[in-house]
Amino acid sequence: MKTEVAQILLKENFSKKDIINLLSTTDTTEANKLYEKAYNIKKKYVGNKVYLRGLVEFSNLCKKNCYYCGIRSGNKKLHRYNIPDAQIKKSVAYALKNNFGSVIFQSGERDDSLFIEQVNNILKTTKRITNNKIGITLSCGEQTKKTYEKWYDSGAHRYLLRIETSSKDLYYKIHPENNIHNFETRLKALKNLKKIGYQTGTGVMIGLPYQTIENLADDLLFFKNIDIDMVGMGPYIEHPDTPLYNLRHLLMSKKERFNLTLRMIAVLRIMMKDINIASTTALQSIMPDSRKKALISGANVIMPDLTPVKYIKDYFLYENKPCLDEGSDEYLYSLEKSINQIGEIIGYKKWGDPKHYFERQKK
Repeated sequence: MKTEVAQILLKENFSKKDIINLLSTTDTTEANKLYEKAYNIKKKYVGNKVYLRGLVEFSNLCKKNCYYCGIRSGNKKLHRYNIPDAQIKKSVAYALKNNFGSVIFQSGERDDSLFIEQVNNILKTTKRITNNKIGITLSCGEQTKKTYEKWYDSGAHRYLLRIETSSKDLYYKIHPENNIHNFETRLKALKNLKKIGYQTGTGVMIGLPYQTIENLADDLLFFKNIDIDMVGMGPYIEHPDTPLYNLRHLLMSKKERFNLTLRMIAVLRIMMKDINIASTTALQSIMPDSRKKALISGANVIMPDLTPVKYIKDYFLYENKPCLDEGSDEYLYSLEKSINQIGEIIGYKKWGDPKHYFERQKK
């Protein structure tokens, strides 16, 4: 007799109840069936290539005051920085030299004119010094449609804007409720990105205080309903200098958050077969070989941190963030070796655009 998980995995489409049952699976044998199904779908629809996105966290200045985030404006203990252009160029040059297909520029959220021009200059410089050989993703928060259009015209073709949770009620438990922390504004920004033509990504945190399995099932359905191209999901990791740290007694263990994230990745891969799914840094903060586990659960993108080492410790979003020199030759050799061990290969010099984006453009 087939188990409940096996029966659900035979279905072409999952109901919310099905998703809840899959996410609730804690039996190792049952979970492995889920991962195996997700991995087979990944191989069939997006192949066994892993795409590298060189991550450059170029500024931790932020106007927002989100309750979960270590670089929130209210954290006065943090040393703030803006990486000089020359250092950013070095990171980009390193990515090009080492055959990365793409870079991702990430920062705290600002929308002032100086910041908008700073990002615009980074985009134009990157295009020029790489001779347009490297793809560019931005993750710089909510902006006006005009700003998104400006950056798109200057060379950004992917944008990652994490919703953090698709539940409006939960959103206001982890953000202040005011004019710069607005759930509808976040949704509108995602819609604008898609309209402009970006390969659009979003994501959620897994294991938040007050979050339920039902919330997470709704998150996965949200990704499918808005027809997203890329997703980056990671476990919520608490930070001591944030209001949510006071609720850490409500959290499941880090191991449980880790395993639940793997199940989220696997279920999403089955639901959205041809999107890009990232193995996030937050996973690695819990378990050293997490990237490999995420890949065999359905992920196909890895984001080595190419931020200059002197700044990495100040982009401190959560506790125990790995502060490794992921731009070292030794690290990249080790990464490639671990990827090859599971039968995957790195898609060097490939932008690795999500197939889903091109299918969506045909509609």
